[in-house]
Amino acid sequence: MRNEHHSSVISNKKQVDIIKVTEDFGYNLQDSMLLKALTPEVNTQCRRGLYFQDGKRRVDYILTYQIKKTSSSRSRRHTTRLTDNAFTRTLGRGRGPPLPKSDPEVGSPAPAHNTDHHDDDKCLRREEFESNLLEMGLELERDEETKTTGVGFVKIHAPWNVLCREAEFMKMKMPTKKVYEVKQSRGVMEKINTFICKLTDPLHPNVEENRIHNVKHLSYPFSREKQHLFDLSDRDSFFDSKTRSSLVFEVLKRTKCTKAKFSMGLTGLLGSGVYTAAYSLHDGDVDGENAEPNDRKLLYEEWASYSVFYKYQPIGLIRKYFGEKIGLYFAWLGIYTQMLIPASLVGVFVFLYGCVTVDDDIPSMEICDPRRNVTMCPLCDRVCSYWNLSTACGTARASHLFDNPATVFFSIFMALWAAFFMEHWKRRQMRLNYEWDLTGFEEEEDHPRAEYEFRVMQKSLKQQHKSQKPEKEKLTCKDRFPAYMTNIIMMLLMIGVTFAIVFGVILYRISTKAALAMSSNPMTRSNVRLTVKTTAAIINLVVILILDEVYAAVARWLTVLGRSPSWLSHCLTSARSCEVDCAFIFSSEVPKTDKSFEERLIFKTFILKFVNAFTPIIYIAFFRGRLGGRPGSYLYVFESYRMEECAHGGCLMELCIQLSITMLGKQLIQNNLFEIGIPKLKKLIRYIKSKRASFQQEEYEKKLQRYETDYFLEPFVGLSPEYMEMIIQFGFVTLFVASFPLAPLFALLNNIIEIRLDAKKFVAELRRPDAARAKDIGIWYNLLRGVAKVAVLVNAFVISFTSDFIPRLVYQYMYSPDGSMHGFVNHTLSYFDVSHFQNGTAPLEPSYLGFFVDICRYKDYREPPWSPTPYDISKQFWAVLAARLAFVIVFQNVVMLMSDVVDWIIPDIPKDISLQIHKEKILMMDLFMKEEQGKTQRVDSVSSSGCKESLTRSRSISHTPYKKH
Repeated sequence: MRNEHHSSVISNKKQVDIIKVTEDFGYNLQDSMLLKALTPEVNTQCRRGLYFQDGKRRVDYILTYQIKKTSSSRSRRHTTRLTDNAFTRTLGRGRGPPLPKSDPEVGSPAPAHNTDHHDDDKCLRREEFESNLLEMGLELERDEETKTTGVGFVKIHAPWNVLCREAEFMKMKMPTKKVYEVKQSRGVMEKINTFICKLTDPLHPNVEENRIHNVKHLSYPFSREKQHLFDLSDRDSFFDSKTRSSLVFEVLKRTKCTKAKFSMGLTGLLGSGVYTAAYSLHDGDVDGENAEPNDRKLLYEEWASYSVFYKYQPIGLIRKYFGEKIGLYFAWLGIYTQMLIPASLVGVFVFLYGCVTVDDDIPSMEICDPRRNVTMCPLCDRVCSYWNLSTACGTARASHLFDNPATVFFSIFMALWAAFFMEHWKRRQMRLNYEWDLTGFEEEEDHPRAEYEFRVMQKSLKQQHKSQKPEKEKLTCKDRFPAYMTNIIMMLLMIGVTFAIVFGVILYRISTKAALAMSSNPMTRSNVRLTVKTTAAIINLVVILILDEVYAAVARWLTVLGRSPSWLSHCLTSARSCEVDCAFIFSSEVPKTDKSFEERLIFKTFILKFVNAFTPIIYIAFFRGRLGGRPGSYLYVFESYRMEECAHGGCLMELCIQLSITMLGKQLIQNNLFEIGIPKLKKLIRYIKSKRASFQQEEYEKKLQRYETDYFLEPFVGLSPEYMEMIIQFGFVTLFVASFPLAPLFALLNNIIEIRLDAKKFVAELRRPDAARAKDIGIWYNLLRGVAKVAVLVNAFVISFTSDFIPRLVYQYMYSPDGSMHGFVNHTLSYFDVSHFQNGTAPLEPSYLGFFVDICRYKDYREPPWSPTPYDISKQFWAVLAARLAFVIVFQNVVMLMSDVVDWIIPDIPKDISLQIHKEKILMMDLFMKEEQGKTQRVDSVSSSGCKESLTRSRSISHTPYKKH
């Protein structure tokens, strides 16, 4: 039996509904007594909305909904009616919810009646859902007379017995009274660790969770039957705010509106507009006169401030406030940033090596020597004339900065670095699992998503109209087949769009190069290549930034419902509209759980964004200059555009320009500027919609309750965007690092800012996320491993086919007369007779250099025009190709083998952690053995005392004299 109490307390200035339920589950309910609401004056002392009106019950969760008020009297009458209907519907459980009666005092045209009908339906669903929450043991308090116009708030508090029940259901590990000593290093290792701790002490934040503790509480899944194992002296602090909100959120997800025709949970109510938001509260303010000491303020000062950029992150406090899932993200980001330090140092060393040795590079010296007077063939038809090789001196010298023997070493180093990074993270992850009591934790199947429930509802409705027999339906592969085909077609279409845009940029480069070559300005003609490269890279960057947003929206559209909440709400009350739109129901994918939804969305988004970011780079690295043909037999596009050629120094310099502009642009514009500007812009729009003037915002915020202030913060949308930008950056750092050794340095500088930027966003700009438990980073680890494996192959091809490293080795050891690099440039240039130009392609100014040209040179391995097989591929080409392929095979296998050796040598679980986990198991067994022995001794003592008492009785009976009657 459950007794339900409702009381409406109306003060002079504010009207608040307090809804209370008490349960008779056999628990002690002295903490769940109905408390009277206090006046608003007393409420101002209750930490600005963190507690109920009584000032004692903490607000654990908030639900918001839209309210429409025409007058104060109607508002009061509407609120009372909600309470009465909830009470009536609780008493009459066998009947459906009563339909709301129209208000005769308020007249409205037909469209308004339709709107009122939907609003009343939402009210009835809210009443039913809140009534079910009351039956689950939660305590509710409604507040509609707030400073926020048009928004009502339902404050939720979980009493002690509900928290205990949910903690037991979730098998949440809590610290027991039993403590044990954590084993510390001894001998030399202890001295080394002590020295390192003293050396790095200024780098640690001033947070208690980061201090090294010699003792640890033994943790055990919470059980109501074993409450004596836990320290319950202070019940208010036993479950912290993060744990309380997560337990309440589990109740909210499990509770459904079952009296309607189709059941809907919280996610369904949010999707249909019954509730507009659901969130937990921040602990308090981060600054200002009302900011009391709390974990949020401490995080803001010791983590989210740019002045502490050099300090470690307080991972323990982050986990305590935001939960394990977000704590693991920032721990991973910190490890990744730390590992970038050695990679940056080696990359800078490789770049400096190129700078130091550029004057000693013989091929660059030969190109820059004006005395050689090598005449090169035109770079475009008609408008381009012959040119001297010495004019490519700057490009050749710049290419040596990135194309030198040290880049091969750096590629091998980065492959091993990626393997070390993976192993280091796995060990760090296991250590965190031990410290956060996640050992043995297994994720359970999540609750169905709102969209999935809605699609099942539509399918059931359709089947019911056909068979008139209500059956429990579920989505099958046959139902999802159109969605799968839609996904494949749309993904291929988006990839095709990316290829088309890259092709358009190629046409831009070709046409712009020809146009600038016709310029009368000598400065313009001399800087044609640099101008075209830079502008094309910028255009690619802009296109990538735009398509990133488009592809993210497309991937989400392919995974989610694809309809607006208003349409969803309309379908809930219109069976015919649902039946009409059944053709659209299964044209988009509908994952059942949040985990499945997140993984599918991540995979689609990663594929589209990866192709978008790296397609221009892949084209420059592996295709440009290899599809153009040769003089006299060029390959044309649309019969007028000649395919591009690489500069004489190779395409590596152009690849470096494209990679650097794309990487730096994405980090500066997309990752930093957008993350700062867009949340502030959305917050400003929310303020404008709430009819607040900008000059009144600061004074207005001082009067808001905590739940109102958090309402105007940006909703948390998940960690996928944060992980995604880091995975793409990881690709820039590892995939083409042979062409851009400074990539790790720029990634390091970006991440130092990124950590504090994300910290400030999570602490001050976003609503507090629902704390979620997780023991790893999920699908992101598999993506990282995939990118690291692909990076080995990509760098092998970059060194082999894009750079001149292999041709130089082949020349030095096979064709050089003295074993040096002298003559390498002449060896790589073929001859062409200018009389063999195709009709209409010869230069308009053949005497541009001041003399008539008979023979020009071009970079390729082909036979000269006077040979028996003119312009055929020479033997040198096949020798170089064989060496290139051999290098790819050897490089890939050697690096993969070394990575596997690193993976095999370094254990996934640190030895001290495995020992501590084993020690915990032994201590837990001892604890329960002692408990069982204590129970046995108590039973034996009770039984022995009972035996003694019975023996005494029998003896007293035997000594009693017998009386005759």
